[in-house]
Amino acid sequence: MNNDTIASISTALSESGIGIIRISGGESISIADKLFTDKHGDHNLKNYKSHTIHYGFIKDPSDNTIDEVMISIMKAPHSYTKEDVVEINCHGGIRVCRNILDIVLKTGARIAEPGEFTKRAFLNGRLDLTRAEAVMDTIRATSDMALKESVKQLGGNLYDLLNNICSSILYEIAHIEAALDDPDSISLDGYDNELLSKIGQISNDIEKLIKSYDEGRVISEGIKTVILGSPNAGKSSLLNILLNEDRAIVTNIPGTTRDMLTEKVRLDDITLILTDTAGIRNTDDPIEHIGVDKAKQIAGEADLIIYIYDSTSDFNIEDESVIKLLQNKKSIVILNKSDIRTDNNSSDPVKVKELLGTKQIYPGEILPTSMITGEGIPVLKKIIRDMFIKGDLEADHGVIITNLRHVDLLRKASDSLKRVKSSVESGVSEDLYCIDLTDAYRYLAQITGSEVSEDIVNEIFSKFCMGK
Repeated sequence: MNNDTIASISTALSESGIGIIRISGGESISIADKLFTDKHGDHNLKNYKSHTIHYGFIKDPSDNTIDEVMISIMKAPHSYTKEDVVEINCHGGIRVCRNILDIVLKTGARIAEPGEFTKRAFLNGRLDLTRAEAVMDTIRATSDMALKESVKQLGGNLYDLLNNICSSILYEIAHIEAALDDPDSISLDGYDNELLSKIGQISNDIEKLIKSYDEGRVISEGIKTVILGSPNAGKSSLLNILLNEDRAIVTNIPGTTRDMLTEKVRLDDITLILTDTAGIRNTDDPIEHIGVDKAKQIAGEADLIIYIYDSTSDFNIEDESVIKLLQNKKSIVILNKSDIRTDNNSSDPVKVKELLGTKQIYPGEILPTSMITGEGIPVLKKIIRDMFIKGDLEADHGVIITNLRHVDLLRKASDSLKRVKSSVESGVSEDLYCIDLTDAYRYLAQITGSEVSEDIVNEIFSKFCMGK
């Protein structure tokens, strides 16, 4: 790790009440001291105690005042990075923040790389890797539940669980190796059954974490949802209602939507990544045809398809590609325009369910709605939530995995433990299945960061924002 002093603007570059320039490293206090004067015109930062904040001015080398500021001092090791840290709290204008940063850089600091402050916190032992990644998850949280889960991981719940599992595996590895080195003093008689019992418990804990990822991904990333249906069925109206604004153009003319429109929609404690698409129909219009193809493509990548149909006409799905999509995805079928639908057609829920069954389509719900009166919309929101979130999100869920890197390593660790179990049951020599035990430990240790390559560390922190 570089021991030089780094600096960056840690607040968003926009007009705001306050902007913060963060400096970290061995020279941070001396650099700031050259720029900062108190109200008496003195340079006294080196003499101030840690965790104090002081009023004064930032001045350029020509003694021109750049801004009136409050400056915070946090001395090593009691800081975010465990290095000396100075934070300059200035007015939040873009120009003033950049001017102060420029002067800091000219005085001896270098610009921080994305995530470098948190990277230093990890490398200096203040944070493990799960907590470090939770920092970015906390910043990017798009719902209350995403924030709640990231804060729990920031508090160390995932680290504590994995650390206990790693300790248990290390104990077994050490016991086996000690017995192999000194068989006269340490016996492995009857140890196979004892190890199988311990591996079984560890495997169960890991499997629970793996299974939690489906729910965790939805919490952290949102539900990728695509609205499909025939032209003029009410797709854009549904998007506007869920957004509570007129985002999509709505007319009585079929084929108005020709391209995709994607928006984030909050449904209480979860987020939908909701895409309105072109109406599915055969068309000679080349532009509309491209829109239809795009609609089918993005639907294939979705977590949920909402298929909306104009219930004033007889229900029918003729497009085989749409049928295949609905056969293989979580889906909800909406029978729209219930406020004007007559009963003299096939578009009632019972008949639609029978028709879909003949095509091997089994949606999570078939729901009459009206985009005019709002009928069915509250029920639709509840259905979506129940399809993806099990139980009460306000209850204590324990540890939920929200990170793809974590779940990939957990799966590898689980496979290694399965090989250990198979080897023990087959009577394989202890030194051979000890290799798989060690692999399981290393996969889990890569999650916490106790065993992780420099390349992986650099990749993780490169995804962080500047100033963090």
